[in-house]
Amino acid sequence: MQLNEISQKSNQFKHFKLLANQVMEGFISGIHKSPFHGYSAEFAEHKIYNKGESTKHIDWKLYGKTNKLYTKKYEEETNLRCQVIIDASSSMYYQPQNNKLRKIDFSIVAALSLIKILQKQRDAVGLSIYDEDLLFHQKAKGNNAHLMSLESELNKLHQRNPKNKKTKSYTFLHQLAENLNRRSLVFIYSDLLQTEVENNQLIEAIQNLKFNKHQVVIFHTINKNDEYDFNFENKAVQFKDIETEETINLFADQIKSEYQEKFLNYTNSIKEACLKYRINYQYCDVDLGIESLIKSFLKEVQ
Repeated sequence: MQLNEISQKSNQFKHFKLLANQVMEGFISGIHKSPFHGYSAEFAEHKIYNKGESTKHIDWKLYGKTNKLYTKKYEEETNLRCQVIIDASSSMYYQPQNNKLRKIDFSIVAALSLIKILQKQRDAVGLSIYDEDLLFHQKAKGNNAHLMSLESELNKLHQRNPKNKKTKSYTFLHQLAENLNRRSLVFIYSDLLQTEVENNQLIEAIQNLKFNKHQVVIFHTINKNDEYDFNFENKAVQFKDIETEETINLFADQIKSEYQEKFLNYTNSIKEACLKYRINYQYCDVDLGIESLIKSFLKEVQ
């Protein structure tokens, strides 16, 4: 990489930091206004329901078994733990035809925004980055030195130029699910494009995070214009898989309808599985703009 390219990427990362600060300041003016309020509540025990109490926390399933009214008692933890997981495989670095931001850029700004928000709240955040290897893993902490180190890793992530790095979401999501030994709010940033396993096994790996009592949010990042709309010139073009280097020669219009149908079926299968297992699914067309997408999500969870 040339020196001027490094300088340009460094300046762009400064812009990302400013954008992340804007998102944070737009939503957080104090700890009590956290968009993640309630994520840190953990079940402690059942207690007998007394007349006059709120019915909000009655355990109706237990009532069905015992014919007695019990309420769920929760313990509020002082610190939220959040783990940000970023897919850094080659497909995340795909540069769209319109020269807009890449999927990895969206993931970096979103991660920076979360770090800023959690830092403001004095909560803890960790970071995991993977492609076909686990590139970086740091468990959640809340001190300033730790958060600065995460920011440094995100800067390195922005400057990377990975060649033929495949996606191993199945392997590393399973691995991370076992390593996060305390209940966490888990954010996954990925285009969910992978060849390691079948689609149902990818869902199985995400489901494993839920089984370990983590709250899971998936940001499914795509460049809709290229990756779904398939807006390419209708002439003989060689398409190349930037993770496997496989190539295919074709006219875009000849396969457009079939390709879109398969892409839509795949996306819908992910959505349906997330709905079934109560996983928060966020569809992110990066072309719509990073700030609006992040703010839309934060409004949803407030």
